[in-house]
Amino acid sequence: MFGLVGISWTSMWSPVTLAAFVALALIYLYITGPGRARFADSTPVPAAKKAWFVGGLAFLYVAFGSPIDLLGHMMFTFHMISMSFAYLVAAPMLLAGTPEWLLRPIGRIPGIKGLKFLVNPIFTLLFFNIAFSIYHVPLVHDFVMLNFAVHTAYYVLLMLAALLMWFPVICPVSSLDKLEGFRKMGYIFANSVLLTPACALIIFSGTAMYVTYTDPMMWATAMGYCVPQGATALLEMFSGPQALGWMDALVDQRTGGVLMKIFQEIVYGSILVYVFRQWYRKENPKAKNDDDSLDPTPAYFEMLRAQSEPAK
Repeated sequence: MFGLVGISWTSMWSPVTLAAFVALALIYLYITGPGRARFADSTPVPAAKKAWFVGGLAFLYVAFGSPIDLLGHMMFTFHMISMSFAYLVAAPMLLAGTPEWLLRPIGRIPGIKGLKFLVNPIFTLLFFNIAFSIYHVPLVHDFVMLNFAVHTAYYVLLMLAALLMWFPVICPVSSLDKLEGFRKMGYIFANSVLLTPACALIIFSGTAMYVTYTDPMMWATAMGYCVPQGATALLEMFSGPQALGWMDALVDQRTGGVLMKIFQEIVYGSILVYVFRQWYRKENPKAKNDDDSLDPTPAYFEMLRAQSEPAK
């Protein structure tokens, strides 16, 4: 596949990662299904909401367990596709699929109220965009890619930052849903602006900036975390990070930056349209569209629940 002769299917498809995400999906489906009775004040979770969460897990697997993840160590283009799937697509889907009653027990943890700043829109806005931008500084990126423990920890940090960044937009907790209308649209626009410098640095750089995509030994070291052969065997099997031969390192880097920006604009643009529709329907109840089957907000699912209950 993709010209990776000699790479095992287990390295390309990561069955361990797949098993982990399947287990998470089954646990979620049990908790929101038969296990819901264990949670106080729980309400039925519509199939549409479950689909959002399971779909988010599927995108995470594609990002971090499919051949896209492996190819992301060979080509910067696939690296940016992986990050787009994880942080711009999967993260909001997971939030959209999380019922409010499932998060309610977290609010009762001692000292948790002191961490309320973590969902403050200004903090979430800066946290994700700064963490993402710092990661793509060449020295930082290469250090993270060449150190497995740091690599894992930073990716977990970016996932947490992405979830927090999306929290003010797709807020599963109604009491914390403070942004409305134009403020929410302004928040999304600000995210788009703050991510632009990192993309511009990648796109308009005159040289290939990352040694893990240009230096064969550094590439083999980073790639060695994904396959069992080891760096020496990899260099015997492949000439280096350009083994696929699709494009040179600079073109690959620029393509990755462009794709990231395109993904960002599509996702943020779609969310802007959604938020505008929500605001417009709230201000104009008579103009409400009946086709709300994809609306992931808590208010919509509360409306579904109310409709499903027998009249008193």
